Amino acid sequence: MRLYEAVYIFDAVLDETAINQKLDRYHALVTGNDGEVTSIDHWGNRQLAYPIEKKKTGYYVVAQFNGDPTALPEFERALKLDDGLLRYLVVLNEGEPTTGMSILAPQPEHVGRSGDDDDDEDDDRVEEEEEDAPEGEADRTSPPEFSGGRGRRRRVEGPRIQLLNYKDVSTLSRFLTESGKILPRRTTKVTAGFQRQLGTAIKRARYLALLPYIRDHEA
Repeated sequence: MRLYEAVYIFDAVLDETAINQKLDRYHALVTGNDGEVTSIDHWGNRQLAYPIEKKKTGYYVVAQFNGDPTALPEFERALKLDDGLLRYLVVLNEGEPTTGMSILAPQPEHVGRSGDDDDDEDDDRVEEEEEDAPEGEADRTSPPEFSGGRGRRRRVEGPRIQLLNYKDVSTLSRFLTESGKILPRRTTKVTAGFQRQLGTAIKRARYLALLPYIRDHEA
């Protein structure tokens, strides 16, 4: 058994009772005798970032369950045959909550210095923290913020992202340009590992119509 997360987008005309009946039927195919559904989160009706099958709204449900990998083909076959399901995504759950929030590390306490901090010293400290972090930890960083104008851009201090959630639209949007493209590393100043995680998360969010592919898709 492995822990999976499934995001379903149902036709908004369906009521919650009908949707729960469909979910029970889906999950029975993949959980079997030993698996179980650990969490179901009904997000309800939401506006889609772009139309799917000419629909502008959809009913979102996020479910997490322990399932048999060998049963996934039959499970996904049932999903594809359901006319009331606009789109779905099934991924291995790596600890993401069902909500659209990423998991942040506690911000360490530090003693402030009087006067203005020097930007270069701040940047050096951030780089040293990333180098000294345990293996895998350096790939997790906080969302960047930028100084205005055409001056040098720098990341401000903030809590590290322990786990980037592909459903966290507010955080992912900060890594996109006005035209909807992913900001490059030379701009965001994040690590290569985090940039790869970011790319995967944004692709998933776009597929689920949580983010538009281009800004023209936005209402």
